[in-house]
Amino acid sequence: MTQKTIQKVHFVTLGCEKNLVDSEVMMGIVKGKEYEIVDSPDEADVVVVNTCGFIDNAKAESVETILTMAQLKETHHVKSVLVAGCMAQRYQDELMTEIPEIDGIVGTQDLIRIDELIEESQTGNRPRYFSAENPIYLYDETTPRVHTTGGSSAYIKIAEGCNHACTFCIIPKMRGKFRSRPIESIVSEAEMLVAQGVKEIVLIAQDSTDYGIDIYKKRRLAELLAALNDVEGLEWIRLHYAYPGFFTDEVIDAMARLDKVAKYIDMPLQHSENHILKAMQRPGHQAGVKKLVQKIRERVPNVALRTSFIVGFPGETEEDFENLCNFARELAFDHIGVFTYSPEEGTPSAEFGEQVSEDVKDRRSNILMEVAREVAAERQARHVGHVLDVLIEKYDEEDETIRVGRTQFDAKDIDGLVFVANSDAQVGDMVQVRITHAYDFDLSGEAV
Repeated sequence: MTQKTIQKVHFVTLGCEKNLVDSEVMMGIVKGKEYEIVDSPDEADVVVVNTCGFIDNAKAESVETILTMAQLKETHHVKSVLVAGCMAQRYQDELMTEIPEIDGIVGTQDLIRIDELIEESQTGNRPRYFSAENPIYLYDETTPRVHTTGGSSAYIKIAEGCNHACTFCIIPKMRGKFRSRPIESIVSEAEMLVAQGVKEIVLIAQDSTDYGIDIYKKRRLAELLAALNDVEGLEWIRLHYAYPGFFTDEVIDAMARLDKVAKYIDMPLQHSENHILKAMQRPGHQAGVKKLVQKIRERVPNVALRTSFIVGFPGETEEDFENLCNFARELAFDHIGVFTYSPEEGTPSAEFGEQVSEDVKDRRSNILMEVAREVAAERQARHVGHVLDVLIEKYDEEDETIRVGRTQFDAKDIDGLVFVANSDAQVGDMVQVRITHAYDFDLSGEAV
């Protein structure tokens, strides 16, 4: 009897952390079916490209990656190139028609059928797995998952989809209505991750402050944070993507009193000017945001605030942009992400008048990024002379006597690092560090 050859599968993940979790779920399913997950596409029999379809640049990157992986069918052992993710959900017909190199495609609802897709794609068919136009799938603590973000930190998706109708965003059409996981499910997953050595969990959703509104008929983010705070062995609970319009006093109080909740909030504001926010259909207004930020800083001293802004939205004038820069300086955000507006097919704002030219968008983006750098440097300086807890994540590539980690004020892969001298700490250790120097985004110091 001939023994079946175990096929090797490589995953390419593009886009946000929510997509990363989806890839980890697909890896868990594939691994459970006796496929082997490999780190390089050069070694693979099957390549799965988990695409992003949020903005034009992301779509272009997705197409380029698909074509690059398809070339490996000519030069390496790759037999099938499969496509998943948001772009697959949005453009399945166009992708399958225009890129014949694609051997199979799966939507966001059907990612748990990835093993079936792999098997059928090698029969000569080009399978498509799409159960419905409105995706409703959401994994839970029983779903197989491969943890890929290193030993110390992991993401937990607490909800999927979105109920908001931002005029620039296509996410609800690709991910469906907002739907939350039960508190018990999230806590169970956190406990399993901690048992694997994870010290930090990062809570993600399209809008984390809406958590619970569907299944509990009220927002219960504060209760979720409290339940996770009781997980033994967990060090940090980090909150991403909190809408300002629904950031309640209960959530602020939970962040202030719960010792494991990182004093860090990722709150995408998108703009400062009320008429732009109204055109975007964003919740809240400038005066309310200023009041909220003041309240958070009063109740949660030394909190780090990350936000994101879109420049070049239709109708944004030079005065609007100058006001946005002044707003960023005034509120002194620790971290600012800057994005240029992209008119997405199928969104209302793509049809708005007063579209801003690409040259103007690029110029404004560069200016605001310089403002962000200046403000970040000023905020970083406040840590000099203080002793901070640092989660060690790696050794410095140029000097292995230097440890590299993060404080609770910096998120993995997007914010700053801390370079630590005089420490024999291992990866995953939490050490106390006296900060001696602050740079634009990073810190350095000595273990105490």
